Amino acid sequence: MNPQIQLILNESDTVVISLNQHSIMEPKVIGFSIYKMPKFLTETASPAFFKKIKSAINSQYTNSRQVSHRCQLETGAYLVMPTTFEPREEANFSLRVFSNKPLKMKVLDYAPQMLKAALIKAPPGVESSSFAQYEAVFLQLADEHRTIDAFELQELLDACLPNDYIKSCASIDTCRQIVLSMDKNGTGRISLSDFKDLMCSLKHWQLVFKTHAREKMGVLRAERLRDALREVGFVVPERVLALLVLRYMRKDGMLRFGDFVSAVMHLHRAFMVEMRFDVLTPLYEDKQEIWIIQLRKRKNIG
Repeated sequence: MNPQIQLILNESDTVVISLNQHSIMEPKVIGFSIYKMPKFLTETASPAFFKKIKSAINSQYTNSRQVSHRCQLETGAYLVMPTTFEPREEANFSLRVFSNKPLKMKVLDYAPQMLKAALIKAPPGVESSSFAQYEAVFLQLADEHRTIDAFELQELLDACLPNDYIKSCASIDTCRQIVLSMDKNGTGRISLSDFKDLMCSLKHWQLVFKTHAREKMGVLRAERLRDALREVGFVVPERVLALLVLRYMRKDGMLRFGDFVSAVMHLHRAFMVEMRFDVLTPLYEDKQEIWIIQLRKRKNIG
């Protein structure tokens, strides 16, 4: 997604906006658009915003080192969006705004949120319907506690999943992510109920993946990862999204279903750890003596 910079002017002014790209050897064709906003924004504008509101000012697009534009802006809020002319191109840049009067600038971004649980609980009737065939294979691989590790999960998924498109999530790296995210007691193993939840979740994630992989079956463009993650339940800042793309994107700029599952499980675990940290930290700071007593009791018991 292109960066979005919000300008807030308390009074009308003539400003000069200058966009400089850092690449000299292979310069891109760059420019920017300015949108008049009806109200201030606290996070990145959604795609629906750009469908309703057209750009008020557009700079020229060239492959020069710098693109500048002088314009008269009235009091209010504006959104400046630097872009490359060709889609799916990237460039490092600096944006400068010169004005006669004070103004406020802010780079808009999403605040990290978990909108809903990414893992879907298996419905009660799943045992007697479609899951019977999976349960038999699970029990063959499970230990005496009816649990499996990442290697056994890989073997199980490879046996149960219907085609290569879905089986792309059966790599050992993805299975390790799944076990790490679903393991509740630190044993590195998951139970039969966890596996049922996983299969129901995979079915839902597959539908989400197909919805956003419109042009080509089986692959997801990196720029559509944000929308797919939002539908699963995650809102992530631009920096986090960039790291996920760097981690899971293939050489062709696409993500396979297994890459998408790994990204989802990565975020699921990150949010779970963050939620636990947010809950435990105030308790530790405000009631430290209670924690000390609990630790002493555990030590005496041991």
